[in-house]
Amino acid sequence: MEISTFKTVAQNLPPHIAVLMRGPTGIGKSQVTRTIADDLDLPFIDVRGSTMQEGDVIGYPDLEAMKRDGVSTFCLPSWFIRATKEPCVLMLDELNRSMPGVMQGFFQIVLDRELGNDSEGNPICLHPETRVFAAVNVGNEYDVNDMDPALLRRFWVADLEPDVKGWMDWATKTGLDGLLIEFIGQNPEHWRVDAANAEPGSVCPNPASWHRLADSLDHCGWGATKIAGKSLPNGFYPMLTGFVGTEAAIAFADFVKNYEKNITAEDILSGKVDAAAMADSPASLITGVIDKLERHSKDNKWTQKQVKAVAAFASSLGGELLLQTFTAVQKSNNIDNLVKLNKIIGKDVVSIVNGARTATQ
Repeated sequence: MEISTFKTVAQNLPPHIAVLMRGPTGIGKSQVTRTIADDLDLPFIDVRGSTMQEGDVIGYPDLEAMKRDGVSTFCLPSWFIRATKEPCVLMLDELNRSMPGVMQGFFQIVLDRELGNDSEGNPICLHPETRVFAAVNVGNEYDVNDMDPALLRRFWVADLEPDVKGWMDWATKTGLDGLLIEFIGQNPEHWRVDAANAEPGSVCPNPASWHRLADSLDHCGWGATKIAGKSLPNGFYPMLTGFVGTEAAIAFADFVKNYEKNITAEDILSGKVDAAAMADSPASLITGVIDKLERHSKDNKWTQKQVKAVAAFASSLGGELLLQTFTAVQKSNNIDNLVKLNKIIGKDVVSIVNGARTATQ
């Protein structure tokens, strides 16, 4: 399941339905849960099971209360108590890398939405609007505990797949460096490398590492957009290798150093750049521009003049790239832009589709 689809379903589930995300490390399980919390305007609590002891979940004996009340009670962790007092998004991360006692505590939260007891024996329950998300890393590079299959039926389970387009949309909304996003769009093979297929101990790129790299470059004033086409600062390349590994670092450093022109969606919409100006450009660059048009169309209502410019751009590209441009606008879910574009190039799109069908028969 793509992360964009996961978001749509997960945030529309009833609050009492726990969600289990399964997928390789670094694809954005924690980040997408944080985004859902933001969309729902709820506090986000991230609890990492692999770093905890049993008592960090089920609590430690409350000695003072035992002296006062004469019964055994436990002091529950602050993160759980907060989730009982107000609606939250509670993230139980690295569930299957947890110690058995920690995992059992997490399961009680998932199954019963409660932990411990007060002095009267009543369980301490989550707020009815608190949402529980759990995540497990999968892949043979991990030393993990197997989950009890019988417990899976208590979750809505989603097997997440790396989704470069979804990540690019998220990165754009988050404000990551535009040139870094453009590089990923043109070089998706460097976006994520499965660590299980790499040399042991090697640094491999993944969505999370690109995010950390973007933040680090911005922090020290080395943002790709800022230094594009210039000599790279000392330390730039070593910083890249530490986050995304050697191959991705070489490709990204070369991309930034030799970057000449950033063709934006606005350049196409204004007619400043047309298909003829991109005649000698690699297909990856043209595809990157089409992706920018899709992202722009999601949040903007195009004027008739802008639609004509996009239609002229697509028509000049012709063939599969014309169809790709039309499909990109269609995927943006902006019906107004799509209707206008369809009036101009709709017949060409139908002709291309019918021609492809005939060729396969």
